[in-house]
Amino acid sequence: MRPNDRKYQKSHEWVKLEGDVATIGITDYAVKHLSDLVFLDLPDPDTDLMAGEPFGEIESVKAVSDLYSPLTGRVIEQNEALLGQLDLLNKDPWEAGWMLKIKVEKPQEMDALLDAEDYEKLIASEES
Repeated sequence: MRPNDRKYQKSHEWVKLEGDVATIGITDYAVKHLSDLVFLDLPDPDTDLMAGEPFGEIESVKAVSDLYSPLTGRVIEQNEALLGQLDLLNKDPWEAGWMLKIKVEKPQEMDALLDAEDYEKLIASEES
């Protein structure tokens, strides 16, 4: 089971909200399906994000995939360590492999996201 302390999108991003700061990353399922990661493009601090809109790209030897923001807000930090070491996503997508921290404008947008149980059901349906 994926961590219960965050919400998930159908596009396989996760978000963990603490106060008005949200940490965003991608799930282990996404990392496994992308495999062999070669490039990550993230927005700079002070960039405004809109829920459901692309905020960056992740590239593997197989494909380039857009990354979608689960919440509306302004980027306050990007994971510099991750930009230099994409293998962190394979090792620990839930903690060390986080991508962005944003100051959230509309915390109620969390209500539209999947909880861990519903995300598990989504993955099961994709694998069958």
